[in-house]
Amino acid sequence: MTSTRSPNPHASTLLLDRREIMAGAAALGLAFGSLGGSAKAAETPKKGGTLRLGMEGGSASDSLDPRTYADSIPISYGYQIFNGLVELDADGNAKGELLESWETKPGATEWIFNVRKGITFHSGKTLDADDIIYSLNLHRGETKSAAKDLLSAISDIKKLSANQIQITLSSGNADLPYNLTDYHMLVVPNGFTDFSKPDGTGAYALESFEPGVRVLTKNTGHYWKPNSAWFDSIELKYIPDTSSRTQALISGQIDAANRLDPKTVSFVQKSPKVSVLQTKGTGNRFAFVALCDTDPFKSNDLRMALKYGIDRQKIVDTVYKGYASIGNDTTIGPANKYYAPNNPPHTYDPDKAASLWKKAGSPAIELQVSEGAFSGATDAGILYQEAMKKAGINLNVKRVSGDGYWDNVWLKAPFCAVYWGGRPTVDLQLSQTFISTANWNDTHWREPAFDKIITAARVELDEAKRKQMYAEAQNMIADTGGMVCFAVGDYLDGYSKKVQGTAPHPRYDMCDQKVAEKAWFS
Repeated sequence: MTSTRSPNPHASTLLLDRREIMAGAAALGLAFGSLGGSAKAAETPKKGGTLRLGMEGGSASDSLDPRTYADSIPISYGYQIFNGLVELDADGNAKGELLESWETKPGATEWIFNVRKGITFHSGKTLDADDIIYSLNLHRGETKSAAKDLLSAISDIKKLSANQIQITLSSGNADLPYNLTDYHMLVVPNGFTDFSKPDGTGAYALESFEPGVRVLTKNTGHYWKPNSAWFDSIELKYIPDTSSRTQALISGQIDAANRLDPKTVSFVQKSPKVSVLQTKGTGNRFAFVALCDTDPFKSNDLRMALKYGIDRQKIVDTVYKGYASIGNDTTIGPANKYYAPNNPPHTYDPDKAASLWKKAGSPAIELQVSEGAFSGATDAGILYQEAMKKAGINLNVKRVSGDGYWDNVWLKAPFCAVYWGGRPTVDLQLSQTFISTANWNDTHWREPAFDKIITAARVELDEAKRKQMYAEAQNMIADTGGMVCFAVGDYLDGYSKKVQGTAPHPRYDMCDQKVAEKAWFS
């Protein structure tokens, strides 16, 4: 089912923007594709079987509460059990999910959303507006949810009827439906609090939950989305080691694996029973982030030394074997239509790095890395260390445990590895990472002028002006921020050839982490 488009005068423009993003990606050689197989969406689907997923991107500290989700495994089981408010289609357009349709008035401060009718939770409760309002409010006020920033402009949410709500914003945002696609905003019944026994509207109900080990879900048999959710059950195994995950796929112990190692993709392709699906140029942003409010990284001279002291091309060629594009120290990749065209990535310049480091007082620098951050983080850190040596800078690379990395290291360590997944709009990509008050501002870079530009760009209708504003915002980050984003990776998923219905998606890998809903066995 598709949403009814609003009479919003900006709606067609917003849809065009996303199509232009995809077209621009193709023009840059960043189109989607597959290696050793096709998307295989033509075969008639059939029900049955257990889909065995082997994934990286979780830990023993994972929970079932959507407010806590921070990596691929929780997103995957979250989408199995729950539904979101709005989803992204294969072209990157906002599509109604539990919020079926919407409309807004000029200025985009007042929105009307229609709640889909006839939907029931696993408990049997019928979905209504109160459930939607409660689920939204889980991410507002006193909450640690990373989605809090995305809803900060909401001044009021009002129930108009059992199946309609009104959202009022303190300032206009033409991209509000895209904000509501965030994976934290999953819907639970009004008043629900016991997330150890999740009650969702998703295709699968929880059978067992062993964080760090395995999650098992079972098809409810009455999913509301037609032509989807073909499997009887889903077994999701935590396999953080890339080699083990790859071997499990090739040997048939699992049916699908995420985050294949670019170094071994050619080996995987040789298997007659496995296909590799590549999503090029829109994948994870791989970076090292420094806390701008913590010594020695308070010095912008040092932060610039970090950017000139890394050999990005060598990391792309060596660690990612070319399955990545060079990053430019923000989370905006080259496939995005708002990518700053006149601010090329900082090139490797050991002399300039050395000069800036000395100007900053020649401080000691420690970088914390872990494969729990992303595959290849350790190798990238070692290559970074070697590049800095040529500048006379001693970069101490400290390897730390992957278990609990996102709780114990990220947002806490002064300088550490991080990856950022894609977001459906440039506003979300920049706001969630760099706005001064953002919970996930992992560089603690705070620039009021940047905040002002981002707020103004949300309601700017002149496309040329909007591009200029986003370019200026990116230039600010690149010139003074604490992020060293050295690569934008390609997504590399591996599937047994009996798995049908898989396809690249402009946001996340594994069919936007909805492979359990989209695929089937031949």
